Amino acid sequence: MIAEELINDMIPALTMKDSAEKAILWMEELRTKLLPVIDHGQFRGFVTEEAIFENNDIDKEISSIRLAGENCYVKKSRHFFDIIKLLRENNLDMAAIVGDDSHYLGVVTAEDIMKAFYRTAVIQNPGAIIVLSMRQIDYTMTEIVRLIEENNAKILGTFTHSDPQDNNNILLTLKINTQDLTRISATLERFGYNIIARFQEAPDQFSSLERLDLLMKYINI
Repeated sequence: MIAEELINDMIPALTMKDSAEKAILWMEELRTKLLPVIDHGQFRGFVTEEAIFENNDIDKEISSIRLAGENCYVKKSRHFFDIIKLLRENNLDMAAIVGDDSHYLGVVTAEDIMKAFYRTAVIQNPGAIIVLSMRQIDYTMTEIVRLIEENNAKILGTFTHSDPQDNNNILLTLKINTQDLTRISATLERFGYNIIARFQEAPDQFSSLERLDLLMKYINI
């Protein structure tokens, strides 16, 4: 899944001439602590609730407030794994999406990313996720199924797509009906499979960034 497909149409962008008061009102309505700021169609960064309160004047324009995440944007064709990396590097839960001409298109949130990962990982059923990177020529689903079933587990769903880090490889996402991936991971690695992500479902009380941390704990990007 690529960035353009994840754009959140419910989050509007502010301009540099908008007031801090307008930003706060929008944040309250949308239940967010930051909003994107654009200038003549170009992304300039995010204005945060914290920066507005630090400025201590809601009548001032956004242009007078320190923006965050000026570099927190990706091109529309980037894979959602790249957005995960960007969010963690900037410690934000929102990233901007721009076109090939750098024109602002919209934003994607950490929650949007997690929902996308849930969909690709067939996460509706209880279990855990494992992501393998391999050469197309080495892709043998029969052997992978055998190795997993030898560890008393079943594959609930699969999803394949190209590896954004290596065009010669594919990524195989497996949803498995167990929370404990220890033995399965050890078996797959023993047979030469490259595991780039392991993900176990996070409790609902975790924030979006905390859940991204759980994913980033295992993913090698």
